[in-house]
Amino acid sequence: MKRIYIALAVLAALALAGWLATKNLDDGGPLAEAPIMSRLTAENLPDTPDEWEGRIDYPALEQQLAELSLRPEMAGLAVAVVEDGRLSFVRTYGVSDRSAGAPVTPQTVFRWASVSKTAAGALAASLANEDVVDLDRPVASWRTTLRLPTGAETRLTFCQLLAQQTGLTKNAYDERLEDGQRPGRIRADLVTAPLQCEPGTCHTYQNIAFDAASEILGDAANRPFAEAVVDRFFRPLGMRSAGYGMKGLTGAKDWARPHNNGQVREVKEAYWRVPAAAGVNSNIVDFARWMQAMMGVRSNVIPQEVLQIAHSPRVKTARLYGGDLKQANSDAHYGLGWRSFIYGGHRLEGHSGAVAGYRATMIFEPATRTGVVAMWNSNWGFPFRIPFAVVDSYHNKQDSIWLDLGDLPPVKVDEAEGLP
Repeated sequence: MKRIYIALAVLAALALAGWLATKNLDDGGPLAEAPIMSRLTAENLPDTPDEWEGRIDYPALEQQLAELSLRPEMAGLAVAVVEDGRLSFVRTYGVSDRSAGAPVTPQTVFRWASVSKTAAGALAASLANEDVVDLDRPVASWRTTLRLPTGAETRLTFCQLLAQQTGLTKNAYDERLEDGQRPGRIRADLVTAPLQCEPGTCHTYQNIAFDAASEILGDAANRPFAEAVVDRFFRPLGMRSAGYGMKGLTGAKDWARPHNNGQVREVKEAYWRVPAAAGVNSNIVDFARWMQAMMGVRSNVIPQEVLQIAHSPRVKTARLYGGDLKQANSDAHYGLGWRSFIYGGHRLEGHSGAVAGYRATMIFEPATRTGVVAMWNSNWGFPFRIPFAVVDSYHNKQDSIWLDLGDLPPVKVDEAEGLP
């Protein structure tokens, strides 16, 4: 009898443990995922000087970013650095909502904008690696609303679509999307859009046409595109804040409002309706997790062979950015929703993005698994320089000028007083 009581006690203990393992935490996640959640809220983020270790001069970077955040063109800013594959620096600055004075935190959700294209490319590569998707099949052989001049969708391959080789003039019919028209209708109307080159022969950047990938990949995966990305990548990577759609941003407890000219602006839904092109939201820590996965750090979720398919250069592009940054990079190419180029003798990869009131960038050096993710809630382009300053610091380049604010107009006293 005594043995029976002992056995019952053990079973009760196991049952209790099982219940605890599935009990929801305050944020709705299972306790089995508590290590992931603890890394987000109390995960000892490297956000103080005593936690900054590596080749990069983090105190100098922190000072530069703090000064940058005081500029009147800025509202809020979140930056994370991965050095040698390890999350080594996380800092946030400014406000998520200037009207309320709410500060940006590591949990503040921003928009990825066109960095979202990297997730579409990764899903296509993953399904291709499993022989579920044939990247060389013509676009027209899939169920998609995309129609191109001269019936080019019957010749353009899915690979060429993802590599932005439709031949359409840049960002064709984006203004219709911003006016509220349905993406499927606009894609059908691209049949009358002007061409910059013969489809398949040059790189011309698109959003609406690119988003035909959401139709094709959703069809191939037998589930909605966004659901496929979240289940295949974001959840296994522990990216609990990451997801698609306007509600994924505005429904978050802590989210960045769009700003322009120092004022909070209305959130516009347009580009969430082309999810493969610009649909992802997340906080800065989960953005850094995505970069680590793109570096190959999480090969258990995204194997190296998938990254090879997604990141291989497919078509040459013009130099990136503008001004001094444009002159500083060369040999630019595009893969499957993926950019690569040479800077300072180093091959860099990633993507950047912009929608009204939001900017985002993810740039890293594959050879050293070192790079930057940054998001900010204003339209100012200057912070796109941040990754280049970090790469310079990693390689001990002493004369880096990318975050030098000396050539900018000085911040007026009354403007500075209104900033956090």
